[in-house]
Amino acid sequence: MQAPIAKKIEKKLEKHGDVRIDNYYWLNERENPEVIKYLEDENAYTKAILEPTEEFQTKLFEEMKARIKEDDSSVPYKLNGFWYLTEFQKGKEYPIHKRRKDSLDNNDEILFDVNLMAEGHSYYNLGGISISTNNELCSFGVDNVSRRIYTIQIKDLKTGEILPDVIENTTGGSVWSADNKTLFYTRKDDTLRAYQIWKHKLGTDASEDTLVFEEKDDTFSVYVYKSKSREYIIIGSSSTVSDEYRFIPANEPDAEFKIFQERERDLEYSIEHFGKEFYIQTNKDDAFNFKLMKTSIEKTEQNNWIDVIPHREETFIEGFEIFQNYLVVEERTNGLIQLNIKAWDKSADYYLPFNEETYTVGSGTNPDFNTDILRYGYTSLTTPTSVIDFNMNDKTSEVKKEQTVLGDFKKENYTSERIWAEARDGEKVAISLVHHKDTQLNENTPLLLYAYGSYGYTIEPNFSSIRLSLLDRGFVYAIAHIRGGQYLGREWYEDGKMLEKKNTFFDYIDCAKFLIEKNYTSSTHLYGMGGSAGGLLMGAVINYEPNLFNGIVAQVPFVDVVTTMLDESIPFTTGEYDEWGNPNDEEYYHYMKEYSPYDNVEAKAYPNLYISTGLHDSQVQYWEPAKWVAKLRELKTNDNILLLDTNMDTGHGGASGRFESLKEDAKEDAFLFMLEGITE
Repeated sequence: MQAPIAKKIEKKLEKHGDVRIDNYYWLNERENPEVIKYLEDENAYTKAILEPTEEFQTKLFEEMKARIKEDDSSVPYKLNGFWYLTEFQKGKEYPIHKRRKDSLDNNDEILFDVNLMAEGHSYYNLGGISISTNNELCSFGVDNVSRRIYTIQIKDLKTGEILPDVIENTTGGSVWSADNKTLFYTRKDDTLRAYQIWKHKLGTDASEDTLVFEEKDDTFSVYVYKSKSREYIIIGSSSTVSDEYRFIPANEPDAEFKIFQERERDLEYSIEHFGKEFYIQTNKDDAFNFKLMKTSIEKTEQNNWIDVIPHREETFIEGFEIFQNYLVVEERTNGLIQLNIKAWDKSADYYLPFNEETYTVGSGTNPDFNTDILRYGYTSLTTPTSVIDFNMNDKTSEVKKEQTVLGDFKKENYTSERIWAEARDGEKVAISLVHHKDTQLNENTPLLLYAYGSYGYTIEPNFSSIRLSLLDRGFVYAIAHIRGGQYLGREWYEDGKMLEKKNTFFDYIDCAKFLIEKNYTSSTHLYGMGGSAGGLLMGAVINYEPNLFNGIVAQVPFVDVVTTMLDESIPFTTGEYDEWGNPNDEEYYHYMKEYSPYDNVEAKAYPNLYISTGLHDSQVQYWEPAKWVAKLRELKTNDNILLLDTNMDTGHGGASGRFESLKEDAKEDAFLFMLEGITE
């Protein structure tokens, strides 16, 4: 079957006296039948090329699914007199949300059976479940298009009736005031930016709702939440480099929101309430790795803040959890998270011990103030995720649940390590890797190198039962902890954004070359993978070093950087000027243009490429990967595989449902196995 060739319609894009020619700009016409036909033709071509792997894909899907315990449930947590849990039943795609009153021995009350709700929908996502203070009402959000636009409804938990209240075009989440009648929620604008907080009175039409706060600055987004103490409703407004909060008592829904601390550029902070004080995680006073401060409820401006945990250059504060008797601080030092437990009366101050070379740990669901039990999660590349209850008084632990991996999985059959590559500017970049203990490491070993590297988001070395399909067939799986994430603290992020963005790409390339140099693999057997901003990484890397990899999987890739960042009508663009820069500024325009994958496609040999997208993607519009593939088809000089796979029913997150998304994983693995000549 011949690869589809997109027609060329010249479009001149001019900025700062610079002219770019975009021959595939027309592909952004979502309603154009020619565009849909082109995407469908590409899908047909992808299916034809991967046809020899279809039986293998089915086998991989069944293999991945068989490792997952189908009749499973979450560890219950207690909130306001009820135990809440989520259950999965065998053969069903979606969860069942339940609760039990007072005791776990009592009967289940089903809040939502999402399997029933999702019937007739190709995509269905229920989120934002929020229970009223009297436990009798539940608000929830539904997205059945996959553009992350939710409709909020309310369920009467006494009668099981869905009330007539319908609130559209929201983020899905909502917060009840203490009067059990007032609901606060967030609306989105035309670009899908969360920009308004509204107040809804139970039993009224949404057209009568009251606008509480509107964020006029289009680089900020807003959200609303209730403090863990349940005493305050808090509105947050955040950009990449600045935050501002407002609050009212939860029992005074019609009160005027009070500003906590007015926004200042480069002042970041977040707040939580405890007793007569607010606690603040902030970078105030040049605390680039953040510190913990506090202030009284009456005097919340920053000149009243005092240190609780001072800034430390070697330790990044990830977050904190407040209990009646203890403060728990999540800290990251040298790339690894630690949990620091401090008693308010100063009788205890210690760290939980973790022994693996590379792992991840994090505070779990801890909604109750009045407990000395800390719930946290632990996992590593070889260790399935565990939910652990830790008694902060006597330092005893109880594993409430360890992820069940069905089949013949034994953790001792796999080995992981952390190594450090040297980047071209001398920085040390960590690489976490895992492989089967019987896999021989040499130039013939297939290795998949994953990375993200943006927004300060750190890719943690988590366990994945899906990944076992790669490891059991001889692959090494590696994560490059490159700049742009916060693996080595806030500066690690700052050194991989804006006019330092190229460090992200060069770190990844240098990690790949280091793995080859140390004989973990070779270019013939090296593969790259990244999604969204990690897809940008993949696109930039193959322009810089097209011969370094045998194959690349780019998931929902952000590749048309300059054009997208110049279009303020596209979702999220304006809010990301402090991540990528604003190309309306000539310096940023030219810097972006130097690395933008789409703008730098050239006539040269590219590696084998599998590129995926979703027609309804709200974060990276489908036309970015579509245009990229069209241009690559036109210019690439070799016969390597180039595939565009568009899910016509979903968006950025791929398929909904518990198992449907495994088909996408199986397809990606089958592509890699095909390149390696692995057929079973």
